[in-house]
Amino acid sequence: MEHYMNALRSYADFSGRNRRKAFWMFMLINIIFSLLTSVIDGITNTMFVSSIYSLALLIPQLSAGARRLHDTGRSGWWQLLWLVPVIGWIVLIVFLAQDSHEGENDYGPNPKELAAEPAAV
Repeated sequence: MEHYMNALRSYADFSGRNRRKAFWMFMLINIIFSLLTSVIDGITNTMFVSSIYSLALLIPQLSAGARRLHDTGRSGWWQLLWLVPVIGWIVLIVFLAQDSHEGENDYGPNPKELAAEPAAV
């Protein structure tokens, strides 16, 4: 839940990098909440709750995806591949699942290395 809340806190921050675990945990919790809102809509016979949830999470999903792509050394604009059916989705999922780009890249320092450094006393 921590990764989900961190993504919501930085909902419009398209700069920097996002670790693979943080991105996929955000997506997992997002999918669970989406399923819950769909069940609520099914019970109430409306599409209100899931529509509001989807609209509210559109920008956080895009920013988390952009930061994840930055971590692999790619621009956030690669998310436009979601608009290409099947082939684009497969390519983008492969990009999002790749390991972090080693060291610092154009988008900042590696978050893995930042997490591994001991705290200065």
